[in-house]
Amino acid sequence: MNPLFLFSKSVKTQVGKHHQFNFSIRIAKPQDIKSISEILTNNFYSREGIMGCLIPLLQLSIYEDLRNRILSKGEYYSCIVAMVVKDTKSTDNLSIIRGQDLVGTVEISVRSLQQNRLLSFNLLQLDSFEYAYLSNLAVNSDYRGLGIAQQLLNFCEHRALEWGFCNLYLHVLEDNYSAQRLYYKAGYRLQDAEWTFGSLLFGQPRRLLLRKSFSAQD
Repeated sequence: MNPLFLFSKSVKTQVGKHHQFNFSIRIAKPQDIKSISEILTNNFYSREGIMGCLIPLLQLSIYEDLRNRILSKGEYYSCIVAMVVKDTKSTDNLSIIRGQDLVGTVEISVRSLQQNRLLSFNLLQLDSFEYAYLSNLAVNSDYRGLGIAQQLLNFCEHRALEWGFCNLYLHVLEDNYSAQRLYYKAGYRLQDAEWTFGSLLFGQPRRLLLRKSFSAQD
């Protein structure tokens, strides 16, 4: 199997009802940064109202932050992308691939309690001050519901195991019900509900800390 293609599945896109494609999961490359920043911006920020005017600045900020993380090539950091491979007979032969679209992304890293003091004190129960943390999971709206997000999560679990961790943590807002359904279906469970000044004083949604435990046999 070509190492660039870690998963492949034939599905039907919502854009073209009869168009078949394969999607694959791989580590992000520097040339992916622009597409990743676009997906993150579209997923996490609304283009309605005054926010629409700020989208170019927000995307530039995301681009620069992402660029720094990817180019730093940290030992315990991976940005992972899902690619749609169109009009190809085999994903094992890169020379015959005629079109690829980046349609999903996620990041996994190893953090420490010193780096993130806002995390629940429940994490102090861990054997180590370091933990595997998942962030910025996003899938292009035209390709949701096809299992891409689940495959990105699966890749992160394998990466965490490679790094010596059997637990994976992430945050989700308590009013983001679609994301919660995805994570609970994938086996994540509530670790803590975190109160902030915004949630206490202004009724903003709390951040829910979720955790999944797994092993190499899962």
